Amino acid sequence: MSELATLPGLESVESSAKRDHWISHGPEGRLMLFSGRSNLDLAGAIGEKLGIELGEVKLKTFSNGEVYCRYMESIRGADVFLVQSCAGAGVNDALVELLVMIDAARLASANRITAVMPWYPYSRQDKKSAPREPITARLIAGFLEAAGADRVLTMDLHAGQIQGFFRIPVDHMTALPLFAQYYRDKGLYGDRVVAVAPDPGRGKMTTRFAEFLESDVAYMSKTRPEHDVAVVTEVVGRERVAGKVAILSDDLIVTGSTLVSGAKALLEAGATAVYACATHGLFPPDALASLGESELTEIVVTDSVPQDVASAPDNVQILTVSGLLADTIQNVFSGESVSAIFAGENQLF
Repeated sequence: MSELATLPGLESVESSAKRDHWISHGPEGRLMLFSGRSNLDLAGAIGEKLGIELGEVKLKTFSNGEVYCRYMESIRGADVFLVQSCAGAGVNDALVELLVMIDAARLASANRITAVMPWYPYSRQDKKSAPREPITARLIAGFLEAAGADRVLTMDLHAGQIQGFFRIPVDHMTALPLFAQYYRDKGLYGDRVVAVAPDPGRGKMTTRFAEFLESDVAYMSKTRPEHDVAVVTEVVGRERVAGKVAILSDDLIVTGSTLVSGAKALLEAGATAVYACATHGLFPPDALASLGESELTEIVVTDSVPQDVASAPDNVQILTVSGLLADTIQNVFSGESVSAIFAGENQLF
């Protein structure tokens, strides 16, 4: 009599999962890192910092534009971190892909789902500036909660009030210490430097930046005649600018009109050179060319959103935030303080 085959589901199965696909925390805890398709390079760099491989997830877009997601390994009981930078021409596609990934992880019984969004989309639509406008940043928060996210991890929000749009924890990081260390390594600190706020709303952050650089502070006043267009009208503290290297700091750059007009105003006020830094470089196709031809000595952004390094002008430098993100993910997973990474200075609004 031939040996009967074991019925499906009753056979003994040895786990084929590799231990290097996650970090164990106690007998049950697992940290698993997955990436959407918007910023695979950054997600891979975060994994390298953590010492783990990216988890395997199948993502594709059907011919009708709909997104498909399936996790190719068990995530049951795991702390799942999903990296997605919702920026650029495909911002809405990336956002929907993230929502689908969150829902799939929830249905696959993940213990906790953290949306790692270095750039928070629609963050500039954080209030009503005119009648009959939406508050889209709040709408995005509702989407993330409804999909099943337990936590959001983001960086240099355009406005601090966005954290109040959520009923789940929001871990906020800042690239300010990263920029400060970069300029200090170049010798740009102390009395020969002045930190400049591009507008009054950036004043508190710039004051802290100046403390990192041990420098003076100046401010600019600007108007916006239309969306994505800025005109600098005045430099407040001209006497602190004259004869010094000016460093403009902001949370994001789109067209660069603020920086270009600001550099011109600062040079007219007596600055010897103008540098600029911003966490998020949301450059449309023609913005990099205009920045490359501007009077700015150097522009520094991070890889919070994908950057085309090959086409970047010589005066555009890109720093990685993978280390900050990896440290934050590790602390969230192990239940340690996130603000301690930034010495409590990560809510500078």
